[in-house]
Amino acid sequence: MIRTARLLDRFLRYVRIDTAADPASADYPSSSGQIELGRVLLDELIAIGAEDAHQDANGLVWATVPSTAGPGLPTVALLAHLDTSPEAPGQGVHPQVVDCYDGGTIELPSGLVLDPANSPTLTALKGKTLITTDGATLLGGDDKAGVAIIMEVAQHLIESPHLLHGPIRLLFTCDEEIGRGTDKIDLEKLAATVAYTLDGGGAGVIDVETFSADAMRVTFIGNNIHPAIAKGQMINSLRGAATFVAALPQHECTPETTSGRQGFIHVHDLHGGVGRCAVELILRSFQSEQLDEFAKRVEQTAQAACASVPGLRMEVQRRKQYRNLADGLKQRPEAVELARRAFENLGQRCELTVVRGGTDGSQLTEKGLPTPNLSSGQHNIHSLREFACLDEMAQATEHVIELLRLWGEQRS
Repeated sequence: MIRTARLLDRFLRYVRIDTAADPASADYPSSSGQIELGRVLLDELIAIGAEDAHQDANGLVWATVPSTAGPGLPTVALLAHLDTSPEAPGQGVHPQVVDCYDGGTIELPSGLVLDPANSPTLTALKGKTLITTDGATLLGGDDKAGVAIIMEVAQHLIESPHLLHGPIRLLFTCDEEIGRGTDKIDLEKLAATVAYTLDGGGAGVIDVETFSADAMRVTFIGNNIHPAIAKGQMINSLRGAATFVAALPQHECTPETTSGRQGFIHVHDLHGGVGRCAVELILRSFQSEQLDEFAKRVEQTAQAACASVPGLRMEVQRRKQYRNLADGLKQRPEAVELARRAFENLGQRCELTVVRGGTDGSQLTEKGLPTPNLSSGQHNIHSLREFACLDEMAQATEHVIELLRLWGEQRS
């Protein structure tokens, strides 16, 4: 049986550590809290008897649970990320535990309200144990729910040597939320046949397809001078940036106007001043080739905006982020099939899902390590109304243990 009280205790301790990623930092990891949480995990891994537990120079935490089913079995890696999104406050997290949720509204200390009307996944969770924020910060279930699940899996298996499984590699990564989650992973060191990220929402979900993704930065370069003597000399880059943002799609091809398999262009940040102003965008599509169309549209719009301000110059940068998970999973279909069968063996329903986002698994799969994403009880991620479901986290723990048993029956 999964020790849910221990699982809950882990989660509550982990979310109280501020690990928000910092997109403005050039350091890796981008925030010191990720190192702090990594040290906590390292101490726990050593205490439970995991092998080769260490935190490397980049803040990644590694460990091994050795095979109990003999040699020659595939190595399975389990991954979760230490960082949380910088899109909402992550400091001073005060989790609230709601026992036996009654199906109604939940008023958070800040005054925010969780309601099935604004959080539809609540409808199916009546009677479950929920963990919410206080309404002033993120909870951090993305991805500390995954972190807690993997740690509980490791301890449960080490305490239960009669459970047969092959070698298991544990890896906790940094800066996933800002697109750098796999930058420092040494795949030869990981030496895994297949991997799973525990970074999905709800329960009974296997993410088998994701967006393909690029990031763009359009920088407008003007000339700043004291406004008292600015006539004929000042070139205000903010005017170009404002014109550019206003000219981008607003009623289609944006996150707030698309769903399903529709892609989008998303402006998510603008920073700078009169002399220089940068606009940050992300491009998302399930078809990689459509990203080229989106990038061309962005650049043409930027050129027109730049031309509208005499003397203004611009620079455009485009950076590849990840590609559709489905493309690489075709190399090893049993990665999905065994995850599906594990749910079936437990009598749990599951769904193969297409996710309008990406995970570390998207990049790892592209690099040659098939890595589906599994659910971990997260809800309303990146929001002050974020919450996690303890029952779903326990279910995910059971699922991973059964999945590892099935891999223990395979031969490399």
